[in-house]
Amino acid sequence: MPVNFDLNDLYAFRALVEYGNFRVAAESICLSQSALSRRIEKLEAALGNRLFDRTTRRVALTLYGQNFAERSAQLLDSVESMLADVDKVSEERTGLITVATVPSAACYFMPDVIRRFQSRYSRVRIKLIDSSAGNVIDAVARSQADFGICFAGNLPPDIEFFPLVEDVYVAACRKDHPLAQKSHLTWQAFYQQDYISLDKTSGNRNLLDRMLGDIVPERPSVCETRHVTTMLGMVEAGIGIAAVPAMSMPTSEHTLLTHLPLVAPEVKRTVGLIRRRGRIQSYIAAELEKQITEQYRRT
Repeated sequence: MPVNFDLNDLYAFRALVEYGNFRVAAESICLSQSALSRRIEKLEAALGNRLFDRTTRRVALTLYGQNFAERSAQLLDSVESMLADVDKVSEERTGLITVATVPSAACYFMPDVIRRFQSRYSRVRIKLIDSSAGNVIDAVARSQADFGICFAGNLPPDIEFFPLVEDVYVAACRKDHPLAQKSHLTWQAFYQQDYISLDKTSGNRNLLDRMLGDIVPERPSVCETRHVTTMLGMVEAGIGIAAVPAMSMPTSEHTLLTHLPLVAPEVKRTVGLIRRRGRIQSYIAAELEKQITEQYRRT
């Protein structure tokens, strides 16, 4: 006999058995009365038998309904017990997840993700490969990482990209810097300051060079480095200001650092998850991907 009903129909049936009233039963499972009626009708049609005798005053189980109520209760108990066991096993899972990520995501974003993840999966180890965008893509392509966090660019055909957020570039400075009180800063004005830059091996540098091709800095940078995280350390030390992706900034109140929007033009990059095409993720890797996605939606 084909099964033409689902668990939601069984839960609706159980509620009506328990309360004996369509209105009360519907409220108990957050359905409208009409939706509950449709579920019961669907179940009766699938079974080919009436489950309830209905009058204007009460709802009572038929003989067939009484038998089905006993069997369906056993089934729902078994399903709920199985799900509880699966949750317990999930919480006890062990293993290693390797994530390749650009440094701008590794510094402030990933620690919070990992803390939340390990509060649920305390026996799972996480390895971060924090490197340039090119190295992140290479690690994922060679299966040295389960997945990566990177920004969109010239990805090889065997790499899938799942966008997460549009990340805008901002000017990072100390809170005691004269610019800290401004509402925004143009790129032209930015390059008139003592600024820290990235070298040409950086994916961020290549993106900015493409987007700001018409803007010529009035002076060279006071310092050049390879990673955004190092730039932030230089800013914190008071060496200068820096153009960084917003996601690389501290998510909570920082004692020294702040930032302001960079405009004319506004420059963005699309950050997302990358995965080797056709790869089947382990359960724990898929759970971490899910947490990263949810975390981005909250930020």
